[in-house]
Amino acid sequence: MGKALIIGAGGVASVVVHKCVQNSDVFEEIMIASRTKSKCDALKEKLDGGKTIIHTAQVDADNVDELVELINGFKPDVVINVALPYQDLTIMEACLATGVHYLDTANYEPPETAKFEYKWQWAYKEKFEKAGITAVLGCGFDPGVTGVFTAYALKHHFDEIHYIDILDCNAGDHGLPFATNFNPEINIREITSNGRYWKDGEWVETEPLEFKEVYNFPEVGPKDIYLLYHEELESLAKNVKGLKQIRFWMTFSEKYLTHLRVLENVGMTSIEPIEFEGKMIQPLQFLKAVLPDPASLGPRTKGKTNIGCIFRGVKDGKEKTYYLYNVCDHEECYREVGSQAISYTTGVPAMIGASLVIKGLWKKPGVWNVEEFDPDPFMEELNKWGLPWKESFDPELLELDLEKREVK
Repeated sequence: MGKALIIGAGGVASVVVHKCVQNSDVFEEIMIASRTKSKCDALKEKLDGGKTIIHTAQVDADNVDELVELINGFKPDVVINVALPYQDLTIMEACLATGVHYLDTANYEPPETAKFEYKWQWAYKEKFEKAGITAVLGCGFDPGVTGVFTAYALKHHFDEIHYIDILDCNAGDHGLPFATNFNPEINIREITSNGRYWKDGEWVETEPLEFKEVYNFPEVGPKDIYLLYHEELESLAKNVKGLKQIRFWMTFSEKYLTHLRVLENVGMTSIEPIEFEGKMIQPLQFLKAVLPDPASLGPRTKGKTNIGCIFRGVKDGKEKTYYLYNVCDHEECYREVGSQAISYTTGVPAMIGASLVIKGLWKKPGVWNVEEFDPDPFMEELNKWGLPWKESFDPELLELDLEKREVK
């Protein structure tokens, strides 16, 4: 039995809270804390009455002193950070000051730049080792489950993995002209930034959405996928020995991209501050404020997601291909926890990772990405808590050599 402090009260946090309450054998007590306490109280009111004791609190996650005071008062075994990625470092600092384990779902990103890198968090490795506490980085789905999938594939199916393609398909339809399924600011910054992938020991830069393929996803069908940079590429390129290439692909509809191009052309996706009525504002943050809250999309979203990894490598001297993936239904997620599948596929792995830390199965001093832990207990928990995985040994493959193909 353990205690978890959950920082954040958005769509992903709601799923984490629901799942912690379901997993009451591990989570004896939880505290939900965010800048807006009323959101935390609403979750507590909805889920109170079970075996898990729920507390709420107000906290500014940008303020280390406030975080330290909250942690010292509640004394959790682990802090689950599902706030904004801009707040990762302050929360890590508070965990160091209080000697409490840490887990998040997205790497730190400076608010003023679109830089998705682990270097700021990896720099804490020695401090966490000396403090004797564990930091688990990127324990959502991607990053998160995709890293666990990689560790599982390497442990059970390959001697060496040479090629990885991570495919993220959201075939859900919310019926709105334009909305993002997770934090609009983070989502749009990912899409409009330059892409890159790792090949033969170096990074290859691409223009935003330069490369497009069509992939026939199991249980979903053919969808347009675009090459993006995503943070798990950095850690997997570092941690998977013998890797020759790794890429990340995500689906977007033409309607979505048309809206995004218009917004980009008029400057609404910019992160450079501008003056408006005597105040400095960031256009992208203003756009986030007027777009629908992703947490509100649950009741209107239909369809499925399919997220997974295609691996190519060798086993016993023979080439092998293996596809490991999950299919998640938006409507089923909403019926269970009141959230759409994007929040569900991020929140469930965060709960699982925190439970493994509490149980001591994922506990070692330092700062770690998920692929550096034993994947087997996590894979078992995925099947138990709503994200069952599927596998194929004869998947459709993506064209491997982008440098020799014509850009579409």
